[in-house]
Amino acid sequence: MSAVEWIVAALMVVGLIGIVIPVLPGLLLILVGVVIWAFELQHEAAWWVMGISIALFLACMVLEFLIPGKRMRRAGVRTSTLVIGVLVAIVCAFLIPVVGALVGFPLGIYLVERGRRGGHAQAWSATKHALKAVGLNILIEGATAVIIIGLWVAAVIFWT
Repeated sequence: MSAVEWIVAALMVVGLIGIVIPVLPGLLLILVGVVIWAFELQHEAAWWVMGISIALFLACMVLEFLIPGKRMRRAGVRTSTLVIGVLVAIVCAFLIPVVGALVGFPLGIYLVERGRRGGHAQAWSATKHALKAVGLNILIEGATAVIIIGLWVAAVIFWT
């Protein structure tokens, strides 16, 4: 493997981590790695891998908007609620080692929805909807990432 391929592989590992940790743009990092590799290699197979990867990335973005986004909007959960959940997760990550972010994200969502809706039952229901939507987003992005990485690995092994 060349130095560029090692850098791309590292970007992909960081990208996979970024899919689960909402601070990093995971799938975008993986796509950037493929684009860097394609421009460095300048081979027909690399261009095909890059084109297919871009198409998969765009399809993933559309699916993430259509499926979990619609469900969340139907449940009345706002995007701003998720943003506040992420911010609370970041704060809790520093306050509670190891599990802070996992505790902070749902806590932030619950507190915002509790203040907005007034009752525990409604806030808890909204929190569950938001967590299911985020989980579905992670699943969609993770599957797309695995396909793109698999395509890249196959190209590196068989065509370069």
